[in-house]
Amino acid sequence: MSVNVLLLLVMAVLFATGIYLLLERSLTRVLLGILLVGNAVNLLIVIAGGPAGLAPLYEKDIPAEEYADPLPQALILTAIVITFAVTAFMLALIYRSWVIAKRDEVLDDPEDLRVAEQGHFDVEEDAEVPEDTTEFSSDDADSKGARP
Repeated sequence: MSVNVLLLLVMAVLFATGIYLLLERSLTRVLLGILLVGNAVNLLIVIAGGPAGLAPLYEKDIPAEEYADPLPQALILTAIVITFAVTAFMLALIYRSWVIAKRDEVLDDPEDLRVAEQGHFDVEEDAEVPEDTTEFSSDDADSKGARP
């Protein structure tokens, strides 16, 4: 099986551009990133599905190797439906954001900014460690038959 290098290149560009757009603060750019990543996933499934073949309808004269695998087709249809649902949800979020704030950017929450400005305190790392108050000494462990 030979892989079409042009399809791989297009898929890689779609993934890279889509992920770059997903990291933006504008919801419209996030939506475009989701669409690009969805199309890149569809191309990935097409590439992984192998070479084209005959329709997967059984005939006695045709050997099994000449049929196309129907699983990638089903996976692509599922990916299209999922991408459509996420797109509809994102469009609703963008519309709601535009109606409420007249912008489609995600803003920082003031409470998150306040927490981020605080110093880092980890309870386990920063707690004072008391002195060793064990009631067993190393001599007791040796006398009980503990092996080194």
